[in-house]
Amino acid sequence: MIDLYYWPTPNGWKISIMLEETGLPYKLIPVNIGRGDQFKPEFLAISPNNRMPAIVDHDPPGGGAPISVFESGAILLYLAEKTGQLIPSDVRGRYDVTQWLMWQMGGLGPMTGQAGHFSQYAPEKIPYAIERYTNEVRRLYGVMDKRLADRPYLAGEYSIADIASFPWAMLYERYGVSADELPSFKRWIDAVRARPAVARGLAAGSELRNQSQSLDDEAKRWLFGKKPQA
Repeated sequence: MIDLYYWPTPNGWKISIMLEETGLPYKLIPVNIGRGDQFKPEFLAISPNNRMPAIVDHDPPGGGAPISVFESGAILLYLAEKTGQLIPSDVRGRYDVTQWLMWQMGGLGPMTGQAGHFSQYAPEKIPYAIERYTNEVRRLYGVMDKRLADRPYLAGEYSIADIASFPWAMLYERYGVSADELPSFKRWIDAVRARPAVARGLAAGSELRNQSQSLDDEAKRWLFGKKPQA
């Protein structure tokens, strides 16, 4: 059994999707980021950067004491290695997947997060910051579109690279991107979204969204696609 410390956000969805894809049994342990659960000592013991998601694997490879892992990219690699799924075993294939996983971790996720922050969260709307990060997100989507022009998924076969990027990429309309601009990117979005395990992963903990009372309306709209209440 794997304990998944989770809240329904793009980084949380990466891991719930991965667990659904691999079929590993898991238990959701909510980390209400609006209430500050990520700063509790018991959570910091497994995620010292006070960020979710994190996991505790009670049945680690080789046996022994439970293993805890934090950072979504590291968790994806751990689960892929544990199951032998969604990452190639050959060196070339493995590092093709790994480099696109790192691309998401170092680029797509952080830049999309910054764009969302300055356009939605920031108490002062700073045009330079909004334009800078939104333009970078659009550029990164363009990188994906070119990459996907001659292959179905980022590393050829569906892998943890796609799982890492999808929860951030599926929000493309929020950055003023039209599907007509990026046809290969949009085809990939549709293909990943159509996977049953992806649908289950996105739905994981859906009831938690109603517990996000401490999040302001703008945060709810950005995270969950809800319209602010009048």
